[in-house]
Amino acid sequence: MATSNGGKIGDIPTDAMTLNRFVMEEQMKHPGASGSLTLLLSSLCTACKATEAAVRKAGIAQLYGIAGDTNSTGDEQKKLDVLANDLFVNLLKSSYQTCAMVSEENEHMIEVPVAKHGRYIVCFDPLDGSSNIDCLVSIGSIFGIYKREKDGPVSTEDCLLPGNKLVAAGYCVFGTACMMVLSTGNGVNGFTLDPSIGEFILTASNMTIPNKGKIYSTNEGNAQYLDNKLQRYLNDCKFPKEGKPKAARYVGSMVADVHRTICYGGVFMYPANSTAANGKLRLLYECNPMSYIVEQAGGKAVTGRGDERVLDVIPEKLHQRCPIYLGSSEDVDVILSYLNGDE
Repeated sequence: MATSNGGKIGDIPTDAMTLNRFVMEEQMKHPGASGSLTLLLSSLCTACKATEAAVRKAGIAQLYGIAGDTNSTGDEQKKLDVLANDLFVNLLKSSYQTCAMVSEENEHMIEVPVAKHGRYIVCFDPLDGSSNIDCLVSIGSIFGIYKREKDGPVSTEDCLLPGNKLVAAGYCVFGTACMMVLSTGNGVNGFTLDPSIGEFILTASNMTIPNKGKIYSTNEGNAQYLDNKLQRYLNDCKFPKEGKPKAARYVGSMVADVHRTICYGGVFMYPANSTAANGKLRLLYECNPMSYIVEQAGGKAVTGRGDERVLDVIPEKLHQRCPIYLGSSEDVDVILSYLNGDE
């Protein structure tokens, strides 16, 4: 009988660590765990795989272009936005583990029928960076999971939780490969989709962000609207008094920009400016999940208002915006020294 060599026969792994297996093994470390979070994460995996499949065949299936409507924050909805949102909503409802959802594409909280109620609230951006869809730039999905804190009828207030109460968060990158990056509060791990078996396989365990990087990432087209302190920081990145300048990299898709920042180090920021007092990115389903992951990877995520962590901001409305600076801890500290120093 043929036997495997180190968990492989030829180039085919026979003992792969799939995402579902990984989550179940994490569950076994907590004897009191009910398995509800495991089931919920499985449904999120399915939603991401289905969205990735739609992205791959969008051109052939004529899914490019505008759907003819706007989302909760006034952005034009693309056809893939609508499709991805429907996939996430329907799969999460049918998981029997959620009681409410918050989506970028829906103005109001999405309440799950009582017969399908679970204990979790999921906030998600089903397709981040959708303005890049038609030109084939990397896009992705973002999600954050909270455990509901009280019983009774679900209300919008139940969803207005700070990021420091997240129990899990993740994002899925649809790029040259499809990767799910996940944290359940015990570090960060990356899983690459193997299309031959339709499973996410662990390929980047215990992901950590470098303490310092050589890249800064922001939309410098808005530089004229930034305050003088931040303009001075950007100028010093390009024209340092000593050493080489930092490299500027900006995709315009938060998933892609943050994923690169975690891998290579540096800083990503979407600050407040004179035309947007709270920046552009939404707190519940963009800033909080990404800040949670970056902190779990050893980095920092702040608002730029003193030393305030993004995860400590208490939301007042579902689609609240929040300024954000995240990335390597030393690079974020440098930005704070500019923002909190004298002119």
